[in-house]
Amino acid sequence: MNPAVAFTLILLSLMIGSGVVSASWGFTLGRQALTGVRQPESRPTSGAPVSREAGNPGHGVVLLVDEAEVLQQVKARTSGGQ
Repeated sequence: MNPAVAFTLILLSLMIGSGVVSASWGFTLGRQALTGVRQPESRPTSGAPVSREAGNPGHGVVLLVDEAEVLQQVKARTSGGQ
């Protein structure tokens, strides 16, 4: 067998072996890092949003904040004032 071919096959097998070892080690570390992490148990369709209107309770109508008021607050905060 040609020494160049043998050297190439040895390097190729070492690269594949190191890739497998690296992947399994990374999987193990990631699994340990996520041991206590759980997905939040929120179901967006389980309950209707709270209504802010007194005359229309429970129908899921949510009033949005006035855009001009939000812009004034943002400008006040960015200019350094509270």
